[in-house]
Amino acid sequence: MLRLHGNRKVLCDGLTRRDLLHIGGLGAFGLALHDVLGSNQAQAKPANLGPKFGQAKSCILIYKYGSPPQHETFDPKPLAPAEIQGEMKAIPTSVPGIHIGDHLPKIARIMDRLTVVRSLTHRFPLHGTVYALSGVEDVDTRIEAQPRNSRQWPFIGSLVDYFEDRRSGGPPPEMPRNIALPFPMGSKNEIPPLAGPYGAMIGSRYDPIYTNFSAEGTMSAPEIVAGRAFRDPLFGIRPTDRLHLGEAALVERDSARLDLRRSLLAQFNQARRNLDASERTQTFTHQQQTAFSLLTSGKMHDALDYTRETMRIRELYGMTLFGQSCLAARRLIEVGAKFVTVIWDAYGLNAGSWDTHHNHYGRLKDFLLPVFDQTFSALILDLEQRGLLDETLVLVISEHGRTPQIDSRPRGAGRHHWSRAYSQVYAGGGMGRGNLIGRTDQHAGDVVESPISPKDILATAFYLLGIDPESTFTDPAGRPLPFTGTGVLRPELIG
Repeated sequence: MLRLHGNRKVLCDGLTRRDLLHIGGLGAFGLALHDVLGSNQAQAKPANLGPKFGQAKSCILIYKYGSPPQHETFDPKPLAPAEIQGEMKAIPTSVPGIHIGDHLPKIARIMDRLTVVRSLTHRFPLHGTVYALSGVEDVDTRIEAQPRNSRQWPFIGSLVDYFEDRRSGGPPPEMPRNIALPFPMGSKNEIPPLAGPYGAMIGSRYDPIYTNFSAEGTMSAPEIVAGRAFRDPLFGIRPTDRLHLGEAALVERDSARLDLRRSLLAQFNQARRNLDASERTQTFTHQQQTAFSLLTSGKMHDALDYTRETMRIRELYGMTLFGQSCLAARRLIEVGAKFVTVIWDAYGLNAGSWDTHHNHYGRLKDFLLPVFDQTFSALILDLEQRGLLDETLVLVISEHGRTPQIDSRPRGAGRHHWSRAYSQVYAGGGMGRGNLIGRTDQHAGDVVESPISPKDILATAFYLLGIDPESTFTDPAGRPLPFTGTGVLRPELIG
């Protein structure tokens, strides 16, 4: 598939990753092997799956890399000892009986639109996206660390694209179905990228189309390591800073590659001028058609340009890269994007983002929670006011939770990896409203009621998007594999 952005990195296995930016795709000029689609027949629409099946016409997935703590967000334990609950308290919400962390006041006011699950649980307290966002049942550090490990399963957005591709049987749509913002995962910190969302076994043409962002942030995020501060754009950007597509995003050191890229762009521009007269476009493959439809249309570029919005709307979302990316996601689904992922990724240090091993309280209070509170609440209200919330599924997902007991040794304290119990929040597209699912023990360390697997969340999301959760894809050996592994539809999540 068309890959728009990225840079060369040496991976953990010693391989060199190919550039993610190919203007129009090399395949559009016959310079790469063509992917060949299999059967164009979609799996038959299942019968009797209920009235909410297919209510969601699109999905916005917010991925909070690093994993937020359950205690300071959606499962506070105000009666627990100080070494468990820590410095932060609980506040009531718009739904009687539901309390959440005291640094999420805006979200507390819209709890009647949301579903909170407090009983997510699994066995793998590891960073990455493979386990959380695909059907694979067993992971380890190697599969999560290597971007193209052969054991990876397809990302949920890639499977949505794959399914729709077969259901339609036609050329790719003018608006790509599977888009990721704001920059390629793992491209803005110090270590090689982890296994970001990919098409995996169904082919790289189903990788998300990534945007990029190259401006420096305006605010120094609270330090993770003393003396190492970063101007993190997820904390603040200038109003004129934008997401972008195209050659300008590259930091290119290989002049031969750059010359080739310019040559390809010149060839593409000539092809575009001759588009109406050219018969060549009639024989484009899926990858070529995706590249051509994307670059000959201003639809996606216009939707990404959040500067077209009023300053009032932009400031509601927050003048941060996370805020403006969520605004761009709303603009994209308005004009036909099917699945848009906003990744709150680590910037600068790998232990950034929501991975609060160090300076836990400072980062949560001064950066992470206020930014998330403002942007997420603005997104939900904006979708509602535009009549889009009922048909837009919004998922907030992370790898795992954090330890029940505070570690007081690091500066600013810390919580570490914990997957036995954690919380997430969802909205729209058929999800319940004012819904609280599951319960943990007095320390939020173990699930005591309604355990839910990350695979169950994926199965429920597929259902709401009109895809049978029992659908399968074919692995390289020709074996059918279920989209969500052992995941099952959870009716209690649905409103």
